[in-house]
Amino acid sequence: MQKGDFFKAWLPVIVWGMLMFVGSTDLLSGEQTSRFITPFLRWLDPHMSYRTIETVHILIRKVGHIIEYAVLAVLLWRAFRRGTPWQVNLSILFMIVSVACSLFAISDEWHQSFVPSRTPSAHDVLIDLAGALIGIAIYSAFTRRKPAPAFARIADSSEDRHPKIG
Repeated sequence: MQKGDFFKAWLPVIVWGMLMFVGSTDLLSGEQTSRFITPFLRWLDPHMSYRTIETVHILIRKVGHIIEYAVLAVLLWRAFRRGTPWQVNLSILFMIVSVACSLFAISDEWHQSFVPSRTPSAHDVLIDLAGALIGIAIYSAFTRRKPAPAFARIADSSEDRHPKIG
């Protein structure tokens, strides 16, 4: 593996992780996101109740968790497949990516415990892990396994092992 391949694979993971870290500050706290979600919902339906607005706001924030961890999982999966010299079994790779996302989610909630406008939540860690699993499932569904090289397919055929005589 070349050094450029390593950076191509891992740079998106690092950048996405940094964006997630910044999002864990006051910048994307519930108070901040309500400043544009509430007016938008009021614009959609001026008679929408405060309770409905609050419910939709929370739902949008939780979907945000799912999406950000789905993206993280896909980037990690891609980085481990393309950016390391290891040939890892897919079930082991699944565990590595799941654990990595879980550790990131835990550290993210721990980081939020130091931000006055944020509240850490074990519930959010579970939502984050669900997002990671969804990301892995979607990525797996849309990526195809590379076919074996032609020489491997030829050597594997039964005709080559037992040639016909005559």
